[in-house]
Amino acid sequence: MSDLKTILQEATGALTEVMTMSDLEQTKARFLGKSGSLTEQLKALGKLSPEEKKTAGAAINEVKQQVEALINDAKNRILNAELEAKLAAEAIDVTLPGRTSGLGGLHPVTRCLERIEALFATMGFAVADGPEIETDYYCFTALNTPPNHPARSMQDTFYVLNSENLLRSHTSPVQIRYMEAHQPPLRIICPGRVYRCDHDATHSPMFHQIEGLWIDEGISLADLKGTLTQFFRAFFERDDMQIRFRPSFFPFVEPGVEVDIEWENKGGKIKWLEIGGAGVVHPQVLRNGGIDPEKYSGFAFGMGLDRLTMLKYGVNDLRLFFENDIKFLAQFR
Repeated sequence: MSDLKTILQEATGALTEVMTMSDLEQTKARFLGKSGSLTEQLKALGKLSPEEKKTAGAAINEVKQQVEALINDAKNRILNAELEAKLAAEAIDVTLPGRTSGLGGLHPVTRCLERIEALFATMGFAVADGPEIETDYYCFTALNTPPNHPARSMQDTFYVLNSENLLRSHTSPVQIRYMEAHQPPLRIICPGRVYRCDHDATHSPMFHQIEGLWIDEGISLADLKGTLTQFFRAFFERDDMQIRFRPSFFPFVEPGVEVDIEWENKGGKIKWLEIGGAGVVHPQVLRNGGIDPEKYSGFAFGMGLDRLTMLKYGVNDLRLFFENDIKFLAQFR
């Protein structure tokens, strides 16, 4: 019995001092393991008489239960201490401002489109829209570009499998559809996605275009130049910006012009930048749209919306707009 009392005292002292689960397991093995003090006492019972075995066994079991209780107390103490240490290390400072989710914003091309629509609205232009999958007639033939016309090769695009339909290569089909449904005076812009077989730093297989159309009695190139000059000066916020027309060929206008804007003027030396195509609407295109060319005339123009956005924000690679890089797009929030 004196041995059991000594074992209990040693266990009490040892379990009071353990500080980690590893130490606890070692101390537990010291008393209850295969070679532990209490285990040795249980092994010695086989040498005793039945009466002595009964008395000694009861005493050993009582001490064993007390040791197990001490082990459980030590375990709870260690776990609570570890939890408190973890909570202290990971404490949240409730006085700090909360972490909010990132704010989104409009895509730079969308921002420019909204700006352009607002500027043309001040000049009386409405916004017209049409399908992106077009028929050959609206995309080419109605625009004075019949089958086998050489100008078609400049606008190679994507045809729908087993169909004569195609992804439109410009938004000009919207103009024909609008003329068919409305009578002059007409004043519209046609923004939207278009598709061509191009892919480099300044071209994309899918890009955005914005075209304009004004049809009324007596409309001329002078109206075209005045309209575009007013637009470019407002869009680029340069009241002294000049605009230049250069003769060019487009099947759907006659005469046709390339439109240049004054981009730099250093010491009277002007750097011109090509920005789009335009011209007086061809009489045959007016007829195809159901409008009498003897009574009405008009002008049309077309520009790359993505190119305008590049110039507006100083971006030198068109592909950046379509790579979905959040770091790049976040600059335009």
